[in-house]
Amino acid sequence: QLQLVESGGGLVQPGGSLRLSCSASGFTLDYYAIGWFRQAPGPEREGVSCISSTDESTYYADSVKGRFTISRDNAKNTVYLQMNSLKPEDTAVYYCAASTGVGLVVGPYEYEYWGQGTQVTVSS
Repeated sequence: QLQLVESGGGLVQPGGSLRLSCSASGFTLDYYAIGWFRQAPGPEREGVSCISSTDESTYYADSVKGRFTISRDNAKNTVYLQMNSLKPEDTAVYYCAASTGVGLVVGPYEYEYWGQGTQVTVSS
């Protein structure tokens, strides 16, 4: 069974850091484009970052550019999202997702597999 599991969320003060992990079972992540999305209360799921399966190119939403970094550790079958200089508006449930699409995959509808999400709360 193909499964993604996020971890690393929690409560952090503004300006703090967290590292989210996305681990896979049942498949090898390095063959997939991996995206991180977040959803605050409301219907919209925002694309935060993604990493290509082909050339390790990356994408970041303007709202997180310069603060978040996505990376892979293929030996651990894990993708990370390092989040620095966190702001209250970063508060959301964060999801990782895997896509068989080629190159950078930005849109959520192109992702076939999703984790269950991890809560990130930025508050003093």
